[in-house]
Amino acid sequence: MTLDFIPAGGTLATLDLLRVELSGPVAHLRLARPGKRNALNDKLVRQLHTAFVHWPAEVRVVVISGEGAHFCAGLDLSELAERSTFEGVAHSRMWHAAMDAIQFGPVPVVAVLHGAVVGGGLELASACHLRVAEASTFYGLPEGQRGLFVGGGGSARVPRLLGVARMTDMMLTGRVFDADEGQALGLSNYRVGDGEGLARAFALARKIASNSPLSNFAVTQALPRIADLAQSDGLFVESLMAAIAQGDEGAKRRMRDFLEGRAGKVGKP
Repeated sequence: MTLDFIPAGGTLATLDLLRVELSGPVAHLRLARPGKRNALNDKLVRQLHTAFVHWPAEVRVVVISGEGAHFCAGLDLSELAERSTFEGVAHSRMWHAAMDAIQFGPVPVVAVLHGAVVGGGLELASACHLRVAEASTFYGLPEGQRGLFVGGGGSARVPRLLGVARMTDMMLTGRVFDADEGQALGLSNYRVGDGEGLARAFALARKIASNSPLSNFAVTQALPRIADLAQSDGLFVESLMAAIAQGDEGAKRRMRDFLEGRAGKVGKP
């Protein structure tokens, strides 16, 4: 089954640093600064934020990728300006708002990674819910060598994927991980050959879109928050979320389908 995409309209069509296309419940968003290795300037970050708060109601999963040879080479240093401390905080919080709109938006997000996934690019990837990495992918956090510190949410998200010690190594020494190392460390969920990432991501997107929207919402919203809670508090929130999910009419129908043999059983794909 293939997906036939059409250009998005409305607000999404006005975002000139992004290419947004729709195919039923699946949206494909591409970073469109290939000449800059899709480096993130303020305009692009704001456009990402805008996109993730303006999805049409029918969209149930988003695939994000980058045009050209790289997913995203991080902060566009050519636009780095001197800022006061307050301005620096405000700038970081602008990035946080955009990344939060991705991680805590209404639908799951699958990132297709290739080439550079560096600095802010890794922060962007870590805000997504699943990551498919092609063979060319490499990961870096060069902020430490440039007199900077991560400011787009990386200190909160990247350690959840690979641990504080490995992130410390990347920032202190400039260590770079390739696609296979990233897969082993948890930076990606799926490792595919070059040119195979979008096909795998779209297959995953179709599967995710077939889930109950409430179940998808519970997975993307409740799990990261429960991880931040003390265990007793987390278990209580889990009980509430489980009760809400199983009380949904769509969930009840799916359970009836399973019990009456109309739904597939768990097995290898």
